[in-house]
Amino acid sequence: MTDAQLGTNIPTLSLISSEGTTIKLPQDWKGKWVVLYFYPKDDTPGCTKQACSYRDSIEDFKKRGVLIYGVSLDDLTSHEKFIKKYNLNFPLLSDSNHELSQTLGVYSGKGLSRDSFLINPQGQVSEIWRKVKPDTTVSEILESLKKYL
Repeated sequence: MTDAQLGTNIPTLSLISSEGTTIKLPQDWKGKWVVLYFYPKDDTPGCTKQACSYRDSIEDFKKRGVLIYGVSLDDLTSHEKFIKKYNLNFPLLSDSNHELSQTLGVYSGKGLSRDSFLINPQGQVSEIWRKVKPDTTVSEILESLKKYL
């Protein structure tokens, strides 16, 4: 089964980052590999497990030159508390207007599904993982990166 988003360009829009900056898509990611992982809510059991898994594997992504961004509908205050509580070492993006999540088919009207995307250096979606499991998604993505890097 093919996902309609596969091979599409990341939309042109801006999102607020927990690092205090605005990320302008796709231009800020040109020339870089990026993993965008969407999750339903800060500081909930599955989302915490998933975020901590990325935190614990960040060096595996860095040595491949891959940037990690977590995305939810939560605001920056919630993101900052989540980052501090679990010592997260990558930025979280606030998609409070669900522009990005809706474009990528992650927003359902009720919230976000747990989906991940690999964005290539040209700003296109290279891989998609839908409805991932919080405890296995990171290893699946790292395994898949071997095809590209």
